[in-house]
Amino acid sequence: MITTVLFDMGGTLEDIFVDDDSQREAMRRLREMLLSYGLDPATDDASFKARVDEGWVRYGAYRDARDVELKPVEIWCDYVLADFGFPRETLAPHCEEIAHMWEVTHYHRSLRPRVEEMLQGLKRLGMKLGVISNTAAMYQVFDILDEYGIRSYFQDVTLSSVTGLRKPCTDIFSVSLHQVRSTPEQCVYVGDTISRDIIGSKRAGFAVAIQICSKLTREKDAGVHHAYEPDYTVEDIYDVYPIVRKLVENP
Repeated sequence: MITTVLFDMGGTLEDIFVDDDSQREAMRRLREMLLSYGLDPATDDASFKARVDEGWVRYGAYRDARDVELKPVEIWCDYVLADFGFPRETLAPHCEEIAHMWEVTHYHRSLRPRVEEMLQGLKRLGMKLGVISNTAAMYQVFDILDEYGIRSYFQDVTLSSVTGLRKPCTDIFSVSLHQVRSTPEQCVYVGDTISRDIIGSKRAGFAVAIQICSKLTREKDAGVHHAYEPDYTVEDIYDVYPIVRKLVENP
C-alpha cells in the first residue's frame, strides 16, 4: 500500500538551470559580499571566476566520490575559496549567507506549473509528503519552499547539508523514511536524475520511482550506467498525482 510520496527539489518541484547571466551575477555578488566582510580577492574578474570554479571542481571531486555533503563553512573555507587564503575566523561566520546566495543566484529557479494542484491531490489521497534534496546550503530549501507557498504540504524536508549524506547514498533516503515513519515499500520517489534520484531510491527499496526530466538531467546523468530505470516518466509534474491515485486504487 502506497502511503508516502517523497520529492527531489531542484529540477523536480522547481525548474532549475544555469546560464552565463546567472554565473556572472553569482560571481559579482560573491565578490561584493566578500568585500563587505573585509575580504579582498585582489584579482580581476576572469581570475576570480577561474579560481572559484577550480574550487568547486575540487569540492565536487571530493563530494561525489564519497556521496557526502560538507557544511557550508567547510565547502567555502576549505574548497571553493581556499586558494584566496582568507582568514578562516573572518570568512567562516558568513559561509551560510554565501551558500544561500549561491544557490539562488548561480541557478535560475522557479516553481514548476501545477505543483500545488498536484500536492493538493496527493493530500486528498491521504499521502504523507516529503522532500529529499542535495544542497550545499543549510536553510535555502526551507526558505524557497516558504517563498513558493508550499512548505506546509511537507511533513519532512531532508537535506544533504544537514545529514552530511548525499543522493544516491541510500542512507539519506533512510533518514527521510524514519522521519515520516514509512517503510520503503510504501513509498514513491520523484526526481529528475537517474544517477541520484532513481538509482538512490531504488537501491533504498522504494516501491516506485518516477522521473521528470529537467534542464540538468542530461548533464547530471552523463556517462551513468543505468543499473535502474524509472517505473514511470512524466513531463508534467501534475501527472504524479494520477499515477499515485492509480497505485492506491489498484494496489
